[in-house]
Amino acid sequence: QVQLVESGGDSVQPGGSLRLSCAASGKISNIHCMGWFRQAPGKEREGVAGIDSGGTSTYYPASVKGRFTISQDNAKSTLYLQMNNLKPDDTAMYYCAADTTGRCRGGLAARSRYNYWGQGTQVTVSS
Repeated sequence: QVQLVESGGDSVQPGGSLRLSCAASGKISNIHCMGWFRQAPGKEREGVAGIDSGGTSTYYPASVKGRFTISQDNAKSTLYLQMNNLKPDDTAMYYCAADTTGRCRGGLAARSRYNYWGQGTQVTVSS
């Protein structure tokens, strides 16, 4: 079992920055990959960043590439998402996810490859 707890969500103006954190606990040695997903009202949950346990492979969709950066502090068992130049379209609930099955090795983007999820943290970008 793995538990994930997100924090750092807030309301910011367009062009602002936020850093989200995800604290992992439990059998974290079983984690192959971790990722950040977001879901806006009425929309599908979409991946915005992913990283493998060694930090050698990352994923970003075109919509956030160059603005978002995923990183991890293995000593603190924490995953981060640095978000810069935020836009109103970035408004969503952001979720941390982890995969302990190894399915993510086939690709970091698909939410079906992650088997543990946090409860989410709200990000609102508005003037």
